[in-house]
Amino acid sequence: MKRTAPLSAAVAVSLAVGLLSATGSASARERPGPSHIEPVLYGTKTPYEPKGMPGRYQQPPEGFSPIFTETVARHGSRAMSDSGDGDAVLAVLRTAQERGALTGLGARLGPQVRSLLGAASAIGYGNLSGRGAQEQRQTALRMEQRLPSLFDTITAEHEPIVVETSGVGRAVASADAFTGGLAAGDPELTGLIQAPVTDKDLLYFHKQPQNADYQDYLAHDPDLAAVLAEIDADPRTAEAAHHVVASLFHDDFTASLPAATRVSFARSLYQLYSAAPDLRVEAPDVDLTRFLAPRDARWFAYLDDAEEFYRKGPALSGRTITYKMAGVLLDDLLTQAETKAAGADHKGAVLRFTHAEEIEPLAALMGLPGSTEPAEPGEPYSYRNNPWRGADVAPMAANIQWDLYRNTPSGGEPATFLVRMLYNEQETAFKPACKPVSAGSHFYELRELGRCLRG
Repeated sequence: MKRTAPLSAAVAVSLAVGLLSATGSASARERPGPSHIEPVLYGTKTPYEPKGMPGRYQQPPEGFSPIFTETVARHGSRAMSDSGDGDAVLAVLRTAQERGALTGLGARLGPQVRSLLGAASAIGYGNLSGRGAQEQRQTALRMEQRLPSLFDTITAEHEPIVVETSGVGRAVASADAFTGGLAAGDPELTGLIQAPVTDKDLLYFHKQPQNADYQDYLAHDPDLAAVLAEIDADPRTAEAAHHVVASLFHDDFTASLPAATRVSFARSLYQLYSAAPDLRVEAPDVDLTRFLAPRDARWFAYLDDAEEFYRKGPALSGRTITYKMAGVLLDDLLTQAETKAAGADHKGAVLRFTHAEEIEPLAALMGLPGSTEPAEPGEPYSYRNNPWRGADVAPMAANIQWDLYRNTPSGGEPATFLVRMLYNEQETAFKPACKPVSAGSHFYELRELGRCLRG
C-alpha cells in the first residue's frame, strides 16, 4: 500500500457512519500473461519488457572487445506488500452485499479479490512471483546472447561473477533467478557464480542511518506534504472514485458513502488492479480490468506516479534530497569498471539486485531519459508538463547495465577502455556533459565518464 495505508480504518469508520445514516513456476523462455499491457495504467508495478531490439545494437569501434559487465537491477514482479488494500475492498463489498446493494459487476469483484489475495498469500506477501522469476531469467539469457565473447572469456579464465543484493527476500530471489538463467544458458558458469552477499549501504540506502535527512524529508517536509495534498485534492480524484463506486453499487448505497470513503475504496481497488499482472502465474484467472475504466485507472496511476516522482525521483526544482544519496551506487559503478580496467581484480561481472527506491534516485542522479526534469514551484507534476513515468523509469525488473570494452593496441601504447550503457536493455546515452567517442555513438571512454559523472 502507498499513502492509502490508513484506508482500512477509514473505510470502517465511514461505513459505520454511512450505515447509521441510511438505516434504513515456469521455464526461462515462458512469457506469462497478455502482451497488451498498457504501461501507463500500472506505473511502477508494470511487468518488465525489454526496450532494446535484438540485432540492432551498435557494434563497438574496431578492435574493441567486452571484458566486463555490471548491472543494477530492480527485483522482478512480486506480490503486494500486504493484504491491506484487499481487506479494505472486501469490507465494503461485504457491507454492500448484506444490504443487497451490489450491481451485477460488483457481485463479481469479491471472488476476484479473494483469488488475488490467496495467490499473494501462497507465495508470501512482498515476495517474488513466478512472473518476476521469469523476467530475471529471460534478462540473463539475453545478456549472454548480447555478450557471447565475454562469457566465453569468463568461463575460459575462470573469472568470478559477483552477486550483491539488498538482503530483502525478493531481491535475493531475483538474484537467484537471474544467475539461474545464466547457468541455464551456459552450465560452465555455475561454479563461477558466487553466493549473493548483502550490502544495504549500497542497495538499500534509502533506509540507512546515513540518509536520515531523506527519511525526515518523507516524514516532515512541508513542501512535499503540500504538493501531494494539492494533487490528491484535484476534483478529478473524487470524480474517478465516483465512477468506480457507481459501477459496483446501487445508487442508494453509493450515496451513503462519504466522498473520502469512495476515494479510499477506489484507490485500494486500483492498488489491486495494478498488482494483478505481476501475479499472472499464480492467479491466471484474475482480471480486474473490467472493474476500473481505463480513464479512471489512468488517473489513479497518475496519483501513484506523482507520489513516486516527489518521493524518489527528480522531485522539487533546486533540491537534491531525493537522489543525491544514490551517489554511493554511481560511485560503485565507476569504481568497479575502473578497477577492472586497471587489472586490479579479475571479476567477469558484478550483478546487483535492489529496489525502486534505489533505481529511481539513480536514474535522476544520472540524468537518464524521463528523469531529468524536476517540478517547478507552483507547477505540480503532471503527465502534461513532465515526461516522468514510473512504468518507464522503474518497472518491475528495471535494470541499468554497463559493458566495459578494451582494445589491444600495437606498439606498446596503453589500452583504451570504453563503456556502453543499456537502460532496460536499450542503448542509452549518458548525460550531455559526457562526450561519446563520436557523434551518435553509445560508447564512451571510461576516463571521460569518470570526469563527467564525478564532477
